[in-house]
Amino acid sequence: MKGVLVGVALLVGLAAGCGSGSGGGDRTTTSSRDKAILVQLQEQNFSGEAGTATLTPQGSKTRVVIEMASYAANPQPAHIHEGTCAHLSFAPAFPLEDVKVGRSTTVVNVSLETLLKAKYAINVHRSAKKMKVYVACGDISRNAAPTPTVTTSEGD
Repeated sequence: MKGVLVGVALLVGLAAGCGSGSGGGDRTTTSSRDKAILVQLQEQNFSGEAGTATLTPQGSKTRVVIEMASYAANPQPAHIHEGTCAHLSFAPAFPLEDVKVGRSTTVVNVSLETLLKAKYAINVHRSAKKMKVYVACGDISRNAAPTPTVTTSEGD
């Protein structure tokens, strides 16, 4: 029995040590990847747009990568707001790079732990001219399960 436990422990140790060595200059360690948070960005306002945001700690800052599975052809502003998708604060807490061709990468000046201690959400707007129309939103939390959001036709 002792041999089986040692074998299982060895397999678990090997599996934990197997990172995806991309070799493409990615110097992120396996342990910091494990701390990344995945936020599901769910469609709002019948936009047909959805995707994910990956938040990765970088010391006192956080790297936010938005990847939309479906998106508009035009650049779309994105922000981190205080609150939840159901009740967002109007003013953005942290601006993010516009989503262009379905992708945005930004390093924000706030730690991931700070974002997780309060209620924050990431939202994507239809365009710079239609900022009041949200096309996708996701609540930032340790829970990877998507939070249901309300879809309305308001603001079109």
